[in-house]
Amino acid sequence: MVGQLTTHVLDIAHGLPAEGMKIELWRLEEGGEKKHLKTVLTNTDGRTNAPLLQDEELKRGVYELVFFVGDYFGEFSENSPDPVFLDQVPIRFGVSDIAAHYHVPLLTAPWSYSTYRGS
Repeated sequence: MVGQLTTHVLDIAHGLPAEGMKIELWRLEEGGEKKHLKTVLTNTDGRTNAPLLQDEELKRGVYELVFFVGDYFGEFSENSPDPVFLDQVPIRFGVSDIAAHYHVPLLTAPWSYSTYRGS
């Protein structure tokens, strides 16, 4: 089995995949410093076009996905509150098995979110 990290975002306020949401991927290094690995945008299905990490890119350790929820929902309304209730949503998680598939989805609205380890 090939290890990989994937994600997708569902816009539960509009009942749609969250197309065009910016996502940053970070790795937490020794001493607590964060290393930026990549920035991607979701496609029409609310997913990335390719796994965020796969094969030898996926290493044991702690990662963080940052979802730019505030920017995404700001595109739907000219009357967004200032400041928005949710802006950047970070999800920090650990990878212990580099041969496993780690799927970290986000279900979100302008006022809430949830996540889980998917398959």
